[in-house]
This record gives sequence, C-alpha cells and structure tokens, in this order.
Amino acid sequence: MRRILVAGNWKMHGTQAMVKSLLEGLLAGSQPGGNVDLAVFPPFPYLAQTQALLQQSPIAWGAQNLNPVAQGAHTGEVSASMLLDFGCRYVLAGHSERRTLYGESDADVADRFEAALAAGLEPILCVGETLEERENDETEAVVDRQLTAVLDRCGVSGFQKAVVAYEPVWAIGTGMTASPEQAQAVHAFIRNKFDSLDDIIAGQLRILYGGSVNGSNAADLFAREDIDGGLVGGASLKVEDFLAIRNAVA
Repeated sequence: MRRILVAGNWKMHGTQAMVKSLLEGLLAGSQPGGNVDLAVFPPFPYLAQTQALLQQSPIAWGAQNLNPVAQGAHTGEVSASMLLDFGCRYVLAGHSERRTLYGESDADVADRFEAALAAGLEPILCVGETLEERENDETEAVVDRQLTAVLDRCGVSGFQKAVVAYEPVWAIGTGMTASPEQAQAVHAFIRNKFDSLDDIIAGQLRILYGGSVNGSNAADLFAREDIDGGLVGGASLKVEDFLAIRNAVA
C-alpha cells in the first residue's frame, strides 16, 4: 500500500521567526503513525534551522532545487552534497516556476533528477500543463514529454526512489483546482505509462497532486485510486491549513 505524502513547498517565503512558529506548530499538531508522511521544502537559507527543529521527528524536509554540478564556480547555486549536509531527504525537480520563470528545459530537469538520484536524494519530479495546453487537449502529450525526458536519462529504475507530482500550471496559486476526476485521469495516465515499463515500480510509485490543495478538497482528491498525496503551496505556510490537509486523509 502506498503511503500518502503531504509535502509543503514554501517557495520564496519565510523568516526565522516564521519557520520556528510553523515547524513547532506542525510538530505539536502532528500525530504519529497512520498512513500519512509529512515533508516541508523551505528556501535554502532556512535549511539549517529546519534541520535543527525537525531532526529526530517524523517530518522530513527537502530543497526546492539543486545544481547538477558537484562543485565549482557556480555563483548562487547549491549542490546535492550541500543539501545532504543539511539532512535533506527530498529535492524538487522541474517545478513549473523553474521551467517557466527560469527557463529550465526538460533536459535541465533530467540533469537535476539524475544528480539527485546519484547523491542519494529522492527527487520529486514535477510535471504539468498550462491552461492553453489543456484547452488545446495537449495535457497528456505535455506530461508524456516531461516524463520521457527523465525516463530516457535515468530509466524506469530511477523511479524506484523517486516521486512524481502532477501540477497543472493553471491551478498553481490561482485558487483553481483540477476536479478530482480531472486529476485522477492524469494520474492514471502517468501510472499507466510506468506500468507499461515496469508494473512493480508503477504500483509503488507515489504520484502527488499539486494545485491549490486545501483542507476542503484534500480528502476527495487523495481518495482517488492514483492520487497519493499533495505538493502543497500556499496552504503549507499556515499550521492550521497544512494540518487540515494532513488530517483530512490521516
């Protein structure tokens, strides 16, 4: 049985005071056990504080991106080994904001995914279509292209210790949410693609939904056969909202 993963992507938000309050609130409000895992993705400056507060707890943490190069003259960048030094378990790869705002191509995303795997991190590969692509009935073609770029590089075996997150770009931070039926259809498409390559990996692969997830819609979304949790944005910045999502499916 696949465990639900509720992961909070803080994006470029936070102060030391906010991080302390948020994480202490999550620790106080999280009940151990059950079939739900929690993880948070703070900005780089707060990884040390996150590590200090969450070590020895059941809440995992990760980073929002990495540079695939091991070290060198890459001003402003962060490597996989640096993330491991701060106890990261996960790292995001290919979030739509990295693709659209910072020009990361499918090949760039594959580089990051591959580097994360090689270092022992668990990459969360983000895929998803824009509103225009959905309206043009291109959702499956776009998602297939984004997945294939990584599969061609790392093979299906690369997903034995990885997660996929389907995030329709038109639903990120807009308040719009794919209906449970829409989300399930894309998740089923993703799982079927992996099933055609390796049915065991396909059955174990966690596929998250991201796009305006909240405490009101989480239970319905996560009850779907192929939706194994959520990559949560805005709602992960408030203790009560994030715990509401967790508790909706606990």
